[in-house]
Amino acid sequence: MSHLVSFKSTFDERRVLVESLLEKYLPAVAMEPRMLHEAMRYSVLAGGKRLRPILALSTYEHCGGRTSSSDLPIHRAMAALEMVHTYSLIHDDLPCMDDDDLRRGMPTCHKKFGEATAVLAGDALHVVAFQLMAQTGMVQVVEELAEAVGTFGMIGGQVADVEAEGKNISEREIVYIHKRKTGALIRCSVRIGALLAVSSGQSFARLSQYGEKIGLAFQIIDDILDVEGDPTLLGKNAGSDSRKQKATYPGVVGMEQARADANRLIDEAIALVDDGSGNMLSWVARFIGQRES
Repeated sequence: MSHLVSFKSTFDERRVLVESLLEKYLPAVAMEPRMLHEAMRYSVLAGGKRLRPILALSTYEHCGGRTSSSDLPIHRAMAALEMVHTYSLIHDDLPCMDDDDLRRGMPTCHKKFGEATAVLAGDALHVVAFQLMAQTGMVQVVEELAEAVGTFGMIGGQVADVEAEGKNISEREIVYIHKRKTGALIRCSVRIGALLAVSSGQSFARLSQYGEKIGLAFQIIDDILDVEGDPTLLGKNAGSDSRKQKATYPGVVGMEQARADANRLIDEAIALVDDGSGNMLSWVARFIGQRES
């Protein structure tokens, strides 16, 4: 139990670090164009688990990366990953996509600032993120993020998700969507942490598999929570996927298999990174498996 308390405390400390990095690297509202900067900050600083930057930092430390300075390349990478994630949420919530009114218990960006500003806020966060990633000084991590976000990653997954609405699809197809739309950025976060710590070879390959498994598990659990989750914990209305005829993992394989597959993926991920003594990466995997929001 003491280990669990310690890991949770570390996770919470890292969330505080992420918040401070986002405050540091986001454009100030006082700078023009003020409304755009306000919309960017509104969406990024609205809360959240900060899972992707925490995964990057945890992997970086797992691979022996130094943390002795308050201004490191990993810090810019962490902020960049959260900005990309937020940009994807802003665009995902738009009327032309999922048409959601609430995000983290607050009006979505387009409801607060209008559709045009929301689109531009997402675009601007995308740009700032790549600027920050370039400032790490490692071309490979910029390429890693681009691949995770592009047509073979998050954007490609979003296209497949839109095309699957109202259709009966196979298990292979839903896995394809989830691995790209959600899983690619989670896997990328792990890989970027390892790359900045100069990890390679078998260790890097195992970490990549870990990232892929927890990424897919995360979205399966997200689909389960949309059916069974508490809206007050989710920060959004439950059941929206069904109303919009979205393709979901439980909808394809059934709820029982969805739960079993999520648990199996979490166990397999932990086996890839845990030497038996426990560590932050295994704790994060368990956190994903047990989350309620």
